Amino acid sequence: MAQRTVLVVLFDQVQSLDVTGPVEVFAGAERHTPGTYRISTASLDGSPVRTSSGLTVVPDRSLAEVPDPDTLVVPGGQGTRSPDPRLTDWLRAHGPHVRRLVSVCTGAALLAGAGLLDGRRATTHWAYCDRLAREHPAVQVDPDPIYVRDGHVATSAGVTSGIDLALALVEEDLGRDTALTIARHLVVFLRRPGNQAQFSAQLAAQTARREPLRELQQWITEHPGADLGVETLAARAGLSPRHFARAFRAETGTTPGRYVDRIRLEHARRLLEDTGDGVEQVSRASGYGTPEAMRRAFVKALGTSPAEYRRRFRPAPAH
Repeated sequence: MAQRTVLVVLFDQVQSLDVTGPVEVFAGAERHTPGTYRISTASLDGSPVRTSSGLTVVPDRSLAEVPDPDTLVVPGGQGTRSPDPRLTDWLRAHGPHVRRLVSVCTGAALLAGAGLLDGRRATTHWAYCDRLAREHPAVQVDPDPIYVRDGHVATSAGVTSGIDLALALVEEDLGRDTALTIARHLVVFLRRPGNQAQFSAQLAAQTARREPLRELQQWITEHPGADLGVETLAARAGLSPRHFARAFRAETGTTPGRYVDRIRLEHARRLLEDTGDGVEQVSRASGYGTPEAMRRAFVKALGTSPAEYRRRFRPAPAH
């Protein structure tokens, strides 16, 4: 098996976890299967860089000295806001020639600035998705997934999602067993599928201002298997169905039905990850009623079936 080169670009005010997360994954793969990866770091002139948290990182060499790698990793951080034009030029020149071009968090802004995301679907940290879409209208920004792959380009969301993406790349290169071994060593039970949402249903929706609606949000979370139709929820909130639907959307930013869908999906995911309950039992407990209804919801939201989700995401039993 040919050794793959992985190059991580460094610059001042880089986010340290965006660098070390993927590096630890690829280094773990090299320890597990020696001779598979050669990892290096490089800055524009080979000088040490200071991360956004104040750490100093010493690169292996300058970007001018490195040949095009197999996998090029571009991290994010505050330094992506006003990048050195020389870095943008280097990415524009070398990005198209690597087998895999990867960004972590706001590293997507560097790729976009170099024109490497034009016409592609991409993601970044949820807090910067609007800005990326506004400043680079040629990029199809998707704010929901933890990572997105479009051709040879892969972009990921917030800092820890760089680990998920790196694990996915290792699985592609070396197989599932190797990726799972590395995940366990990093205390990441299993890699998350790329189309998993960046944050939970409760965080995705705003918390209602009015106490009855806040209490109802919590009740929905605690009773996903109950009757959660609009009329039932409106009665619990002491409002007419029409008034309730308008008030809920105004205060949470989403409709009652969409909120219930997210809560049920999240509950079902958690049961599939953490328990040995059968699919039929999970579907009932999560309010879907039937395994087929749950399967349709999973395919629509996550692009995978409940059985495949469990296979990918449930921790392997300890031996």
